[in-house]
Amino acid sequence: MTNTQADQTTAPPSGEPLTLTTEIPPTVARLRAAFASGRTKPVSWRRAQLGALRRMLTEETAVLERALQADLGKSPVEAHTTEIGFVVNEIDHTLRHLASWLRPQKVSVPMALAPAKARRVREPLGTVLIVAPWNYPVNLSLAPLVGAIAAGNAALVKPSELAPATSAALADLVPRYLDTEAVAVVEGGVPESTALLEERFDHIFYTGNGAVARIVMSAAAKHLTPVTLELGGKSPVIVEPGVDLATTARRLAWGKFTNAGQTCVAPDYVLAVGDTAEPLQRELSAAITEMFGADPSQSADYGRIVNERHFARLTALLESGTVVTGGQHDADQRYLAPTVLADVDPDSPVMAEEIFGPILPVLRVPDLDAAIAFVNERDKPLALYGFTDSEETKRRLTTETSSGGLAFGLPMAHLAVPDLPFGGVGESGMGAYHSAASVETFSHTKSVLDKSLFMDTMRVAYAPITDMKEKLLRRLL
Repeated sequence: MTNTQADQTTAPPSGEPLTLTTEIPPTVARLRAAFASGRTKPVSWRRAQLGALRRMLTEETAVLERALQADLGKSPVEAHTTEIGFVVNEIDHTLRHLASWLRPQKVSVPMALAPAKARRVREPLGTVLIVAPWNYPVNLSLAPLVGAIAAGNAALVKPSELAPATSAALADLVPRYLDTEAVAVVEGGVPESTALLEERFDHIFYTGNGAVARIVMSAAAKHLTPVTLELGGKSPVIVEPGVDLATTARRLAWGKFTNAGQTCVAPDYVLAVGDTAEPLQRELSAAITEMFGADPSQSADYGRIVNERHFARLTALLESGTVVTGGQHDADQRYLAPTVLADVDPDSPVMAEEIFGPILPVLRVPDLDAAIAFVNERDKPLALYGFTDSEETKRRLTTETSSGGLAFGLPMAHLAVPDLPFGGVGESGMGAYHSAASVETFSHTKSVLDKSLFMDTMRVAYAPITDMKEKLLRRLL
């Protein structure tokens, strides 16, 4: 994500802090004390908290749906499929597999140390900070929390002030369902985020933009705190000749215009290979009409831009090409129609940063070599999508490009595969999460060696080293 996604620089709409900065140190101290007491370590506690979080999501669905509607214009179905239901599925998958993920893993011991036993043991890191963005404010606050709890940590969640209704809902609901000694929510903007980063945490999980990520890393470095950074970038789409363009267009329209394009893994731009650009543009226009009607502003399934600043930024990008379809906008409603741009210069403003809105540029490239070169000349994206019937093309995109994730034939959906870790590379982030990867992220893997004191086989290594000992040691090691 760029500065268009998780802007942490805007004060809460009321102008008043929702959590006093003076409350932050004692809140963190309470969480640290809870972890130090061993409260969060039993698997029974972890399961109980995950079950309580699940109940919160299912019992308070209507509250969360109203908040998401207020913040982003999300329909109840979109709120369920991309946010609430997504986290419920994450919890269910975690509960099914948690025992196996936490089970110590035996490893072999070299002959020189035999007889002995060795194993890898997962232990929680401690107290973790989760800083969430505004675009999926339920999902991206709570999905990392699932992993933090499953790994046995205490956790503090900072929702985005740019999704104030959802932030308020989480601040109200989480303490009613979860253990308040070990899980907390802090609301607010820059002062509160700054105060949080002054505290010592055992892990910081940040979803947002690269500029703020550098601030997070700088603050974390003072305490040698490890970080996970879920960022973003311009996720490309490569469309080759010969594919079913109608199906391709429908899937691209779904992936691009869900949440009005405000998705870190949304298709950012299309590289149309050969002569595919014009027929693809026609199919995209048809797909948009099929999904959202002749006037998407009247569609219950189409969202809104999060605030006026992002709306102004996006409408300015419309001048970067020729509008094929869409382009209509209404500042009062923060409405920008699903838009496809043609005749886009690679150096135009719309190609300078992650769009993070409902504008899809289509660029022409002569062949696959040019498409791969175009992608590789830029920062590594969070996702890369290929639409092709060629297994050779799939092989080349897999081996010749680098991205956080790679998907063929369907954008965004790789996030719904529980056992696929989700994360970026380079400018699109570091670290990964979801399911087992979340437990790994929020754990330390401790190496344990157990050698009995009975029968001291180590005497061969003790000084003085005789000729016989030397021969044995050289043979064993």
